[in-house]
Amino acid sequence: MLIQITDNIFKLVILIPGGMREVNSYLIKGDAGYTVIDTGLYSKEALETWKTVLDSGIVVEKVVLTHTHQDHIGLAKWFQETVNVPIFVAKLGYEEMLKGRKTDARGIKLKELLIKHGGPKFPNHMKDDSFIYDFEPDGFFEENDVLKLGNDRYETIWTPGHAPDHYCFYQREKRVMMVGDHILKNISPVIGLWTGEELNPLKEYYQSLAKIKDYPAEIVLTGHGENDLNLDNRVQEIKERHDYRLKQLLEHVNDQEKTANDLCEEIYDRSTAYSFISPFMATLTRLIYLESIGEIHRREENGKVFFKKMKLEL
Repeated sequence: MLIQITDNIFKLVILIPGGMREVNSYLIKGDAGYTVIDTGLYSKEALETWKTVLDSGIVVEKVVLTHTHQDHIGLAKWFQETVNVPIFVAKLGYEEMLKGRKTDARGIKLKELLIKHGGPKFPNHMKDDSFIYDFEPDGFFEENDVLKLGNDRYETIWTPGHAPDHYCFYQREKRVMMVGDHILKNISPVIGLWTGEELNPLKEYYQSLAKIKDYPAEIVLTGHGENDLNLDNRVQEIKERHDYRLKQLLEHVNDQEKTANDLCEEIYDRSTAYSFISPFMATLTRLIYLESIGEIHRREENGKVFFKKMKLEL
């Protein structure tokens, strides 16, 4: 089940129902056991996978999380309570965990955001996943800390955008970069507002893309999909793709007022999106970014937001 990446790093692909369909966990071997990076979603399939791994005799020393999205933190509580393994998260990740425990409040905010921007219909019964956040981590880290993963020391790099608490881990001597969901090989990570708070994550993501280029890497370990990518080239590709989408969005905004959902439906094909809320979120965060740099402006009427291109002043 384990795929060997280096002499001490192994990849475990955990299948998950729907969405991305799989998530990559990594096991880094050390004298005291393995450090696990991300656990996968809480699901029957993931539990069976991990039980098989542990039954093989593998000892897990600790779990460290790149960020606290459900498909990365999902089994952390199970590891702590059932396997007696300590869990380490970023201090910012703990703040997101506290929000995650309040399913009702999170659902209300997300529903209000979708209504405000004419978004996809909110599900009548939001899945209650608050239990996966309901535990106290054993330790915390911040930017520029050094974590011992296996026997090696990794630098922590704060890379918000895909998630406000997202971190990459970098081993300088071996040039290994664990990028989580910050960089993926075949798709651009979705930049969304999953807690319903209207922030400007695309601005942060652009800054995080630029930051990661300062760390030369020969081995890049992603949270989903394949790992054989050139980090510098992929960073540039993702940036250019966002630049293209921003230009495309500006062409559609034009001089006519439109909601984020109007624009999303003009640009994306519903039949090809596994979840239409993801392209909607990508559209909305791009609109917020364009507004922040003065390219468009918004008008609110009867609780709904409309965007329009800024007129040039002569």
